[in-house]
This record gives sequence, structure tokens and C-alpha cells, in this order.
Amino acid sequence: MAHRDGVAAVDRALDVLEAVEQASGPLTLSELAQQTGLIKSTVLRLAANWLRRGYLRRNGDGSYQLGPTLARLGARYQTSFQLADHVLPVLNDLTRNTGESSSFYIRHDDKRICLFRVNSDQQLLLHYARVGTHFPYHTGASGRVIRAFSDPPDEEDAEVRRTLFATSIGSRTLSGTAAVAAPVFGLGGAFIGAVSLVAPTTRFSKRSLPQLRATIREGARRITESIGGPTERFEGAKRKPA
Repeated sequence: MAHRDGVAAVDRALDVLEAVEQASGPLTLSELAQQTGLIKSTVLRLAANWLRRGYLRRNGDGSYQLGPTLARLGARYQTSFQLADHVLPVLNDLTRNTGESSSFYIRHDDKRICLFRVNSDQQLLLHYARVGTHFPYHTGASGRVIRAFSDPPDEEDAEVRRTLFATSIGSRTLSGTAAVAAPVFGLGGAFIGAVSLVAPTTRFSKRSLPQLRATIREGARRITESIGGPTERFEGAKRKPA
């Protein structure tokens, strides 16, 4: 019983902190009580703990806003954050589960750069793309994704933004290959890059293509979730016909 009470107390304390974080501006004691569903005396006690540790700050008018400790923690997170820790496990899973080579591309000026790559043991022909290889940013499946989410909205890219995937079967750097790609989003929904699978064209049949698209989109959703980005768009895209 004591354990459950302790967990509930932590939850209430975090409710107060999260209410301030989600607000568009400082919150008064009454507003905090309304947002959390807690009585004012409880909010006051919990807020006092956050104030003491610097997670909250109390303004001259008595309202509350986020304090400097959170800024410091955010800075520590940014310096310790390693994108590879979030991307490579998913690429390894994609390659192991599909037998195809997987990559993660980012945009730099007018190029897309291969930031991470996991090659298939089955398709040595496709090892021409390595970490650091770059292409024109708008070419290929990953290029279409990068263009759709980093350029101003365009009718040509509306389908990619709707379905959250792009396919490239013809007009590729290496003939006889095909690719499917999906977008990855970071904090606040900011576009980060494109994750892709590439394979010989013969493996992109009408029967296999829907599953490859679903697989790459799920891979993108996993990376997005891992780095703290919103995943709601992926859930919505699943319900839309391709």
C-alpha cells in the first residue's frame, strides 16, 4: 500500500510539472489546480518542491513557469544525444527482417547524405552507397521524402505527405534497383531525415510492395518515437489508402 501511495505522489508531482510545461504561458495556482484536478493546497505543496529544486520558478504575481533546472537538463540531453543510438537498431532490424539494405539520409544544402547504412548480406550489388555518400537531395525515394518535408508544400509531393512514404523504381543511380522510404520526425514534429530500403527491382513486386511500404513506415515511426518525436501522423497514415 505504501508503495502505491508513493507512486501516486510522484504522479501528482509530475502532473503539476507537466501542466506548466504544456501551458502557453505562466499558470496561477488556481489554473494549476484546474489543469491537474488537484486541490490548491496539494498543488502548493508539490510546487514548493519543484521550486526548491529549480524545476519551477514563481513570478512576482504568484504565477508559475518552468525553471532553470529544466533548461540545464535539456542542454545535458542535447550534448549526450547520439542519433546513431536511435537509428542503427532500427536499420539492423529492417535489414534482418527484409533481407534488404537500409539507410538513413539527411539533407545538407542541395544534397542528401547517407548518414547511416546497414548492408544486406544477400545483395552485394547494392553496396555502392556507403556512409557519407551523397546524391542530389530530391532524387530517389528518400529524396522525394526529403523534398516533401523540407521544401515548401507542393502538389507533386502531397501524396508523400499524406501516406508518409515514397517509392522509386525507375530512373535510379544504379539501374535495376528500387527503393522505398519514409520520414522521421523529431521534437515538435521537425523533419529529421528519411529512412529507406533498397533492393533489386525484381523484389518490388505488386505483392511485396505494400508490405515493404508498411515496414519502412513502421521503421520511421519507431525512430521518431525513440527520439521523442510525435507518432500520431503515422497512425493516421495507416488508415489512409495508398
